[in-house]
Amino acid sequence: MPCSSSSFTVDRRTVTKSAALAAAALLLPVGGGVARAATGGLTLRLPAPTGPHRIGVTTLHLTDRSRRDPWEPGIVRALMVTLFYPACDVRGYPVAPQMTAGAAKHFHEFAPLFRPELPRAGVDWAATVTHAHAGAPAQPVRRPVLLYSPGGGDPRTLGTGVAEELASHGYVVVTIDHPGDASEVEFPDKSIRESVFRGDPRTDPTIFRTTIDTRIADTGFVLDQLEALAAGRHDLGRALDLRRVGIYGHSAGGTTAAEAMHQDRRINAAINLEGFLDYPDGTLFPVAEHGPDRPLLLLGTDGFSEKKELERSWSIVRQVHRRQIANATHGVFTDFASMAPQLQAAGLMTPDNRNKLVGAITPEKSVPLVRGYVRSFFARHLRA
Repeated sequence: MPCSSSSFTVDRRTVTKSAALAAAALLLPVGGGVARAATGGLTLRLPAPTGPHRIGVTTLHLTDRSRRDPWEPGIVRALMVTLFYPACDVRGYPVAPQMTAGAAKHFHEFAPLFRPELPRAGVDWAATVTHAHAGAPAQPVRRPVLLYSPGGGDPRTLGTGVAEELASHGYVVVTIDHPGDASEVEFPDKSIRESVFRGDPRTDPTIFRTTIDTRIADTGFVLDQLEALAAGRHDLGRALDLRRVGIYGHSAGGTTAAEAMHQDRRINAAINLEGFLDYPDGTLFPVAEHGPDRPLLLLGTDGFSEKKELERSWSIVRQVHRRQIANATHGVFTDFASMAPQLQAAGLMTPDNRNKLVGAITPEKSVPLVRGYVRSFFARHLRA
């Protein structure tokens, strides 16, 4: 089957209309090419993926007209997702930025509110590039599909390193932004949805419940759209093997991953990267109360500041795989694992703040360790 490049966009009205999917327009990463912000400063680099495949990437704008947005009730729910996949040919396709120019500008201003360890100046967040080529045609081979849900308040772009690693080893990885939750989401019209959070959502039981319920609904909707894509004629749809679906997530995304698998039989395996399995009042999520009936990995760190509270729910869960990373803290599961040491080396982050964000572990150890745990778990249970 020859490689080709074409495009599409979908909403819930087209879920069962594969012909319409095949003819619609696929979005390249918003802004296209390598974005450059006016802020100047340090350019951070992402570690290279280790797999044999070159990587393509594309970004989708998905609209669920059956759902109102919980954070902005006057509008329907709309998502931005990015697909990383093994590419057929990357020649002539530009390397994509990690963040769009608009998102990077907002992240520069907003991120220190979520993560006070980050510098308020001195970093050009728009200058970081990925190892993926925007719009490159996908290999015409059915691949296992992995969904990624980021931490509360985090954009999907902070999971780029692991997503690229998995794609380079033969997976299609779909990273999901949860608008109103993520620090910022840039849409194709250049509008920015800012997070409604002004602190840890877990401190407010109502907000936390809405956060997780919304994320689980988002993941189910994304799977619906992938099924519609796979039913069409687009080359990217032909790369999706939806008989082999996994999900992984960090923090609130880890909670989402575990509970989404429990609720959605389409998901075959899940990884929870240090996400709670109970509500703030101690009520367990069903996946913890009843136990998982499909493979679930709980991967944590020894330095998580809320480790005692986390253990309250994790210790109850039976029939799971559990692992722990030493000399590490909560942010080590994100791209900050490699970025924080670069910020420290440039004098933009103190050693204490680096340790608070990712721990004392070096990226030479942490990056392959996290990647290895995630990759080997899905290779075992999805048989990539």
